[in-house]
Amino acid sequence: MKVLVAVKRVVDYNVKIRVKSDNTGVETANVKFAMNPFDEIAVEEAVRLKEAGTATEVIVVSVGPAAAAETLRAALAMGADRAILVQAEDEVQPLSVAQILRALAEREQPRLVLLGKQAIDDDSNQTGQMLAALLGWAQGTFVSRAEPGDETVAVTREVDGGLETLTLRLPAVLTTDLRLNEPRYASLPNIMKAKKKPLDTTTAAALGVDTRPRLLTLRVEEPPRRQAGIKVPDVATLLDKLKTEAKVI
Repeated sequence: MKVLVAVKRVVDYNVKIRVKSDNTGVETANVKFAMNPFDEIAVEEAVRLKEAGTATEVIVVSVGPAAAAETLRAALAMGADRAILVQAEDEVQPLSVAQILRALAEREQPRLVLLGKQAIDDDSNQTGQMLAALLGWAQGTFVSRAEPGDETVAVTREVDGGLETLTLRLPAVLTTDLRLNEPRYASLPNIMKAKKKPLDTTTAAALGVDTRPRLLTLRVEEPPRRQAGIKVPDVATLLDKLKTEAKVI
C-alpha cells in the first residue's frame, strides 16, 4: 500500500507571533519555521505503517516556497521514501491545496492519504475534508487510532461526545489528531541519508491547478490584552461583582 502524506511549513510553535506594522499579516522575517505538528504526527504514522509491513512506500508532499524543501527533508529523515515540492511563493488557500493533492493522488495512486487535522498558522481544518470530497474517497477526521486491514482501515476519532469508531473502505483520507502517536526524533545518520533521497519539484500550474485566492484578508490584528484579575475577600463579594460588573449572572 502506497501512502501519501501532506506536510506544511509553518512558523515554529515556540515562536511568539507578531503582527506586521501595516496589519497585512504576521511577521515572518527572521522567524524560525518548522513542520506543522499535526503533519509530523501524520508522517510518523505513515512511517510506522511501513515499518509494520502494511505500507510499501511513503511519499511526502508540501505546497509552499522553495524553503519548504527543508521541511520535506525533515520528513525524509523520519523515514519517508521520497518527496514532492509544489513550489508556490504566494499564499495557497485550502481548496487549492486540496486540488493539488487530488492531482498528485491521481498520479501516484496511493491507497491512503494522511494529513494533520489542521495547520497551526491558519487553523482552517479544511484541506483533508475538501480532498476527500474531490476524490470521492472515504474520510476519517481527528483520528486518534488507525488500524489498516486488507481493504479497510478502522479508525477511532475524537468527537464532542467522546470517541467514535468507524471502518472505512480504502482508498481513504485520514486527518490526524494529537493522540495518534508520538513523533520520533530523526537520528543523525537518517538526516544524512535524507539528503540523498529523491525530492521532485513541480508547480501548481503544471498540475493544472489555479491557486488564485478566493478569500481576501482585509486586516490582521492582535487580540486585545486581557485585564489583570483581582482578589475578592469572600463569596458574597464575588457574586456581587459577577452580577453588577461582569453582568454574567
